[in-house]
Amino acid sequence: MQSRQLNRACGRQEWFIQASLILVGLLAFWPTVGFDFVNWDDPSYVWNNHLIKSWSPSNLYGVATETVTRNYAPLTIGTLLIDHTFWSMNPSGYHATNVLLHLVNGILVFVLTRQLTSNPFVSWLTAALFLAHPVQIETVAWISSRKGLVSAMFMLAALIVRLKPASSGSVETLNGASTNSVVVTSDGDAKQDLWYAVWLGAALLSKALAVVIPPIVLLYDVIIVRRKFSDALVRQVIPGLMSLLLLLKTIAAQHTVLGGLRGHMDMNLLQITAIDVTILWRYIGMMIWPADLCVLYDPPTSGIAGTVALAAAGWTVLAFAIWRLRRSSPMLLWSAATFLLLLLPVLNFFPITTLMNDRYLYLPCILIFAIAANGINRIFSILTKNEDALTRSLAVMTRWAFGIALVLAALSTTTRHLPVWQNSFTLWNHAMTQVPQLPAVRMQLALTHYDSGQKRQAVRILQKAILECQPDNRDAKRMSDATKTWLQELNERTAERPTLRR
Repeated sequence: MQSRQLNRACGRQEWFIQASLILVGLLAFWPTVGFDFVNWDDPSYVWNNHLIKSWSPSNLYGVATETVTRNYAPLTIGTLLIDHTFWSMNPSGYHATNVLLHLVNGILVFVLTRQLTSNPFVSWLTAALFLAHPVQIETVAWISSRKGLVSAMFMLAALIVRLKPASSGSVETLNGASTNSVVVTSDGDAKQDLWYAVWLGAALLSKALAVVIPPIVLLYDVIIVRRKFSDALVRQVIPGLMSLLLLLKTIAAQHTVLGGLRGHMDMNLLQITAIDVTILWRYIGMMIWPADLCVLYDPPTSGIAGTVALAAAGWTVLAFAIWRLRRSSPMLLWSAATFLLLLLPVLNFFPITTLMNDRYLYLPCILIFAIAANGINRIFSILTKNEDALTRSLAVMTRWAFGIALVLAALSTTTRHLPVWQNSFTLWNHAMTQVPQLPAVRMQLALTHYDSGQKRQAVRILQKAILECQPDNRDAKRMSDATKTWLQELNERTAERPTLRR
C-alpha cells in the first residue's frame, strides 16, 4: 500500500514538473505564432518549395529523394508539407509547429537528464533553461530551422532508449551519486538497439547532424557503462553505416556556397582550428551571458594570435582538470566529449558558409546547463546534510528558488530579444546594428526593401554596401547585378508614367 502511494506521489510530482516545463516553453516562445516569414532561407524551404505544395506522387518522391538548400532532410520537408496542407502560406501555423516541437524536446531533455542523474532538481533546471534560454531563439523562431527541431526530437529519443546501464553494479550519475544499474540481457540489448536504430534513422533523415550520435553512444558505453571498447564498437556498426550513408548523401549535395559568409572557406585546417578555440569560448559566454545575439556573426579571423593563445591555454587547463577527474566523475568527461561532438559538424572542418550561429547550440547547451544545474545542486546539498530539519528545508527551498530565478532571468532576456525575429525588417535592421560590415546583411536588408516595393532604397543600400563592406568578387557581382536590374526596373517604370501637360 505504501509503495503504491509513493508511486502515485512520484507520478503527480512528475506531471507537475512536466506541466511547469510546458508553461515555461509557452511563455518563452508562444509569441512567435504572431510572427511572419523571413527572407533568410524561408523562400527556399517554404515560399518557392514546390515539394510542400501538394501530396502528388511526384512530390512525395521528391520529398524522399531531393535535397533542399544543400540538405537532404526528407522528414523535415515532410513536416513542412503537413504545415502547408493545414495552413497554406499562413506563417502562424508553421511557427506553432516549431513551438510544439520545442516543447516536446524540452520534455525529452527532462526525461533524458532524469534518467542520467536521478535528480529531479538537476533534470528540471536543465530542461527549463533549455526551453527558455535566449540562445534557442534562432532555432525556434526561424521557420527554416525546423530541421534542427525535428532532428533533435529523434536524437533525444535515440539517446533515451540507448543511454541506460547495461551491466550489473554501480554506475555514477551526473550528480555524483551512485545508482544500481539494471542487468540487461542480450534480448534487452537487441530490443534497445532496434529502437535506437529506428530513432537514429529518423534523426538522420531530419538533419545530417545526427551522424554524431553513434560516437556519443560509443563513448557512453566505454566511459560510463565500462564496456570493453571492442564490444561497444560492435554495437555501433549498423548505426555507423547508417550515418555514413547519410553523410555521403549530404556531402554530394554541398556543391554551392551561395549566401552566408565565405571569407574563411579558403583557410587551412590549422587556421580553422585556431579560430574554433576562440569561438568555443564565445559559445560558453553566450550561454552564461546571452547579450548581443544576432542572426549572423563576424568573429575575427586575423590578428588574433594572442586571443588564440589565451583561449587554447584555457581549454588545455580545463581538459587537464576533466581528465584528472575522469575516475571520480566519468560523467563529466563524457559530457565534455559529447559537447564537442555535437559541435564538431559546425566547426568548419568540413567547410560551411558560417563560422558561428546561435542554432548550433540547440543541443550542446544541454550539457552546459546540466553541468551548471549539477553544480548548483551540489552547493546546496552541503546545507541539506545539516542535522537540523529546518536548515535542510530552507536549503531545499532556497535551491529551488535559485533555480526558478535563473529560469525567470532567461525568460526575461528571451522576451526582450524575441521580437528581432518578427519579420525581415526587424531581423536585418537589428543585424545592421550588430554587424553592418557584413555584405550578407546589407544584401538581405536590400532584398527586404525591394520585396516591400521600396526599390530605390534597396538600390541605395547596395550601392553603399559596395563602397563600405569590401565584398569579395562573388558578392560584389551579386550586388552589382542586382543594382543594375533594379535600376532598369525603376527606369522602365518611370518611362511608363504618363506625361503631365499644362
